[in-house]
Amino acid sequence: MSTRIIHEKQDLKYLQWSQIRSSSGTAGSFLKATDDLQTPKKYYKLSNYDGINGIIGHECVNELITDRLLNILGIEHLHYDLIHAEITVNDKNIDTYLCKPEDFKKIGENKVALDTFYEAEHLAHETPMEFCIRNGWEKYVYEMLVVDFLILNRDRHGANIEVLRNSEEKTLRLAPIFDHGLSLLFSCHTEEAVEKFDIMQDRPVQCFVGSYYAQQNLQLIPREKMPQLHPLQEKHKAILLEGLDGIIPRYLQEKIWNMIWKRWLYYEDFCNQK
Repeated sequence: MSTRIIHEKQDLKYLQWSQIRSSSGTAGSFLKATDDLQTPKKYYKLSNYDGINGIIGHECVNELITDRLLNILGIEHLHYDLIHAEITVNDKNIDTYLCKPEDFKKIGENKVALDTFYEAEHLAHETPMEFCIRNGWEKYVYEMLVVDFLILNRDRHGANIEVLRNSEEKTLRLAPIFDHGLSLLFSCHTEEAVEKFDIMQDRPVQCFVGSYYAQQNLQLIPREKMPQLHPLQEKHKAILLEGLDGIIPRYLQEKIWNMIWKRWLYYEDFCNQK
């Protein structure tokens, strides 16, 4: 499935936005909305919102870029559309780009956050990583750790991984990898901040099944089980950034590509170490 950018402005002023505080410690809030009038339901997410300045982030663009990256790497994940829309928040009309994730639940499935499921089902002294391996989710977790290193995802807490259960069919699976907004250069809101950002710095992250640093998480993967991914190539830059002119500035696009590319080269070197 290919990702889409819908440039034609959509009238979504009827949506009601609920406020979710940023779990990353950044200023602002993250707003979500559900369109119950459509079947199946449609879900929408905004980038970082400030009550005074409006939309100040570009997390929705990060979702789209990561979606495209995982298409290239061959990793199962949730797909996002990036949509140009007019919305209303706090009685103010806002012209912005938001993202719409697909619904990943199958009929009959119920979802629960991994941390909640772990608390209810783990064995004594069993770590979240050991718990996931016991449940057959080893490949999923290792791929997730690699992805989160490549994009420097700082927010892989236990609710950003979901368990899907079907009681009648007695099936249990993890939802496709989702929620990558707080990654890349999400904290940079000026050209100066983008220029100063160290794209290889191993910054602190939230990771329910790993450590507190994305680079350290690569070392949790056994050598013989490093994910076999389709290689990223320089030609893929055009695919990752296609259609983003006028949505985010060119200097930010270039920095994002340099970040992903250099982190990919680091990952290749890491895999080749003996």
